[in-house]
Amino acid sequence: MIQAIIFTVILAAGIYFFARNVGRIRRNILLGKPLDRNDQPAKRWKTMLRVAFGQSKMTVRPIPAFFHFIIYAGFLIINIEILEIMIDGVAGTHRVFSFLGSLYDFLIAGFEVLALLTIVACVVFLARRNILKLKRFWSREMTSWPRSDANIILFTEIVLMTLFLTMNASDQLLQLRGAEHYKVAGAFPVSSLITPLLEGMSTDGLIGLERFCWWGHIIGIIAFLNYLPYSKHFHIIMAFPNTYYSNLKPKGEFTNLESVTQEVKLMLDPSLPPPPPSDTPMRFGAKDVQDLTWKQLMDSYTCTECGRCTSVCPANITGKLLSPRKIMMDTRDRLAEVGSNIDKNGTFKDDGKTLLNDYIKPEELWACTTCNACTEACPVNIDPLSIIIDMRRFLVMEQSEAPAEWNGMFSKIENNQAPWQFSPADRFNWKNEE
Repeated sequence: MIQAIIFTVILAAGIYFFARNVGRIRRNILLGKPLDRNDQPAKRWKTMLRVAFGQSKMTVRPIPAFFHFIIYAGFLIINIEILEIMIDGVAGTHRVFSFLGSLYDFLIAGFEVLALLTIVACVVFLARRNILKLKRFWSREMTSWPRSDANIILFTEIVLMTLFLTMNASDQLLQLRGAEHYKVAGAFPVSSLITPLLEGMSTDGLIGLERFCWWGHIIGIIAFLNYLPYSKHFHIIMAFPNTYYSNLKPKGEFTNLESVTQEVKLMLDPSLPPPPPSDTPMRFGAKDVQDLTWKQLMDSYTCTECGRCTSVCPANITGKLLSPRKIMMDTRDRLAEVGSNIDKNGTFKDDGKTLLNDYIKPEELWACTTCNACTEACPVNIDPLSIIIDMRRFLVMEQSEAPAEWNGMFSKIENNQAPWQFSPADRFNWKNEE
């Protein structure tokens, strides 16, 4: 009973802190400007099931896709085992789902195989990052913390799976010895390979080992859950809503700024009523995170920092400063900073910083060719290009800081209604030459 009370308190505290952190992230995302992404629900569900649940965009690189799928499947399926542990912890029972009989044996065996494969996959990913040192994991934006974050998660998963298998190995021996409270249930194809190493232990020692692994496994999972909101691995959760709210329009189709549309309409028809006055000045484009949409901010929290976007970016490949991954990481870091400002002051107080210039330099933005390679490569449908375009709009329309070549083109369009240096009356001269 005492263990059940302690476990219930730990579980409740873990759920509370996780919910509080998720609430802060939701608050931060909703700092963004409104955007309607509730159209075509059937297509959105299909996109989410294909991209997030089905991992369809991972298959472009088959080998990492295979190992990632193992970890992903382990995360989804072993949740059944976690559910059993939580029920046992609260109710003081042991293997509460054992009444399922042969199905339970099949499930436990499957969990063990998945646990072993997850360990192998994590070792492979650690080797790719730290021994092979793949280029996309060692770019300039991948400083010590992003690299450490990935390693912490992989090591944690290895420890959790090892605890699970050791717990089952000691449990199996206790079942064979007829220890009280350890009912005969489950099949153990992997942990049975560990049992010979434990046979010399006393029954009390085995009970202590099984309880240590049980507590370590479930507390580790609760700690892991509360680490996620501070980690790039929050994409485990965010991938599903993010893909549901994907942009369903053709890639490369830019949105029109409502403020600009209103100005053009008034120029064409002065009889139209002007827009209602606002306390906040109208802004063209985006200077800080509050100028972005909530979906763009959700993208930043969904980024896995895998670097697939940057690895296919032609600007980055040719040595330019732009990295789409850095755009997303900087947006998330600035948004977290704004959120902390709100937590401290109750409302946002100007800290003298902005996403543009303090985090992302204009040189990065102008290097983009708008080819959409980054959005196509992202495994969870993140759209770095939309952020780049909105920040470019701010530079052009509010700061007049477009490249010289662009300014020349803008002037020609304004005066000649075409990007070429000749009179509008001469635009069809080529036709008369036929």
